[in-house]
Amino acid sequence: MAEATVLAVSGMTFESRIAAGPGVATLHGFRDRALETTLAEVLGRERVWDGVISIGVAGGLAPQLAPGTVIVAAGVQDGDVLLPCDTRWQDALRGALPHAMSGLIAGVDAAVTTVADKATLHGLRGALAVDMESHIAARAAIDHGLPFAALRVVVDPAERPVPPLAVAGMAADGSTDIRAILLGLLKAPWELGGLIRLGRDAAAAKTALTRARQLAGLALLAPLSLRESGRG
Repeated sequence: MAEATVLAVSGMTFESRIAAGPGVATLHGFRDRALETTLAEVLGRERVWDGVISIGVAGGLAPQLAPGTVIVAAGVQDGDVLLPCDTRWQDALRGALPHAMSGLIAGVDAAVTTVADKATLHGLRGALAVDMESHIAARAAIDHGLPFAALRVVVDPAERPVPPLAVAGMAADGSTDIRAILLGLLKAPWELGGLIRLGRDAAAAKTALTRARQLAGLALLAPLSLRESGRG
């Protein structure tokens, strides 16, 4: 299958590389309004899109979710609005990933870094994890009448804060700004321990995401299969 039919939306470059494959186009390196605008442009082009999936890592909100926990979202909580995921796509992903958890993912416009803020967000609607792309991708899919799904893997567990330098090191284009991190460490060397711990968590999450993408296989293209079966 040469032509992409599903658009995979991620925040970071490594997430996009993992998501890519036959039939899957990727979009990463945009946030907030820029992501919203870019998605509208991409999905509005004259081509057949079968669905939009948010795929990548996420911050843990529910207690005791270890780094590397895979989540197939049932919906995305966008403030007070619940954006549902396509049930048939969910079923396909959960069939391919029987070890994955199912539940809500919260979408936010700014990083959630403190243990207290994670607990508050979890307490509002019971979301398992949080990221900064799923709510925007879900809204775009709904606006264009497309199925939406989300596949996310926990990086930082709810019980641990995210070091401020980790957020500062996220470049706007989805890469890691090593220079910003090194300069930050010169001013705040006490953050080194937290960064090392987060690095270990990130390695576990990356391994789990890679494995989940491999196992998901054709389940990522479930909307295409459903469209083609409808033709028959």
